Amino acid sequence: MSESSAEVVAHAASAAVAASAAGAAGGWRRATGIAGVAIGVVAAGAAAGVALERMTVGRGMRQKARLALDSAGPYGSLRGMPGKAFADDGTELYYEVDDLDPEAAPAAIGPRRRRLFGRKAPAPVTVVFSHGYCLSQDSWHFQRAALRGVVRTVHWDQRSHGRSGRGVAQGRDEPVTIEQLGRDLKAVIDAAAPEGPIVLVGHSMGGMTVMALADQYPELIRERVVGVAFVGTSSGRLGEVNYGLPVAGVNAVRRVLPGVLKAMGQRAELVEKGRRATADLFAGVIKRYSFASRDVDPAVARFAERMIESTPIDVVAEYYPAFNDHDKTEALAHFADMPVLVLAGVQDLVTPSEHSEAIADLLPDAELVLVPDAGHLVMLEHPEVVTDRLADLLTRTGAVPAGATVKGYGSTSSTAQPG
Repeated sequence: MSESSAEVVAHAASAAVAASAAGAAGGWRRATGIAGVAIGVVAAGAAAGVALERMTVGRGMRQKARLALDSAGPYGSLRGMPGKAFADDGTELYYEVDDLDPEAAPAAIGPRRRRLFGRKAPAPVTVVFSHGYCLSQDSWHFQRAALRGVVRTVHWDQRSHGRSGRGVAQGRDEPVTIEQLGRDLKAVIDAAAPEGPIVLVGHSMGGMTVMALADQYPELIRERVVGVAFVGTSSGRLGEVNYGLPVAGVNAVRRVLPGVLKAMGQRAELVEKGRRATADLFAGVIKRYSFASRDVDPAVARFAERMIESTPIDVVAEYYPAFNDHDKTEALAHFADMPVLVLAGVQDLVTPSEHSEAIADLLPDAELVLVPDAGHLVMLEHPEVVTDRLADLLTRTGAVPAGATVKGYGSTSSTAQPG
């Protein structure tokens, strides 16, 4: 986006947010459409506006195309053994386990696992995947399909996302915190992987969740975690992200956005109608802030859109403040003595790759992978790269033997059908 066009977009976004704020005081029905625009921006993980592409196909045709992609797209169809954990405030957390194929059990035990567990046949490594803001466990579709049977995996939905229950504490008007998410992850580990070594994998907010776990439960990291992967995430200073917009536009939106979000969360049903009415814009927002490639599979783009649009507006609103408060830089030290993968898209506008580089600087033995032509949802946009580096990490942790064959990168062949 050019500087001049970015300024126009920033001005338009600021006007939209301001108009929505005015609507919060009265005339909500008139402001619904504008509110939908603002919500689309936030739900895509951005704090300010987006360039709009000109539409050359009629709205009816676009709606039919979305329905066709929904019915034909296989993404997010993988299912495992379901389970439930309960957070310290009583929130029900949904997870699924894909068990290890006994014939694919590792033939060799890595030195770190020998040192930690000291027995000839330790429990298998469990890889726990944590997803990002406004997504669900299904965002790991490609990696899940590729690793099925090769290693034991746990995929869970963060509170108020996916199939997990609405945050109980949030029902009492308590704010969401990244610390709470770390405790939620501990509850899932206790329920789904109570023993044996663990590899933690987190994307965006999921990576922050992993850091919060380490900050609060350092003994768990020391005693059981044998590897970690941070994908498109940040250890702090998210308030400085400009989302690809000029400073003036970002500052204007940041000034009014918290109040607008709070007001919208209180009018959730009405705002959801506006959000649905602006579905075409919403799709453009997601593509801009999720992907960098021009040739992203339309079915994958629609899959991402469907995950994000399924996140209720009041959930979007209550999570947003937590990111400005997030600072877990010191917690990274708990991962210093284990294999670490830090991976990001070079063109990520939500958690810029500089944040991943900062994490790698604090973990000098980590593998840093910067993926060209990739945005925030790098694991969907370039699944082959992410899966390849995860497979290498799992080999280094002893989770899989060096000669193991990881399946196709989440292809929807017979090996990737619902289980």
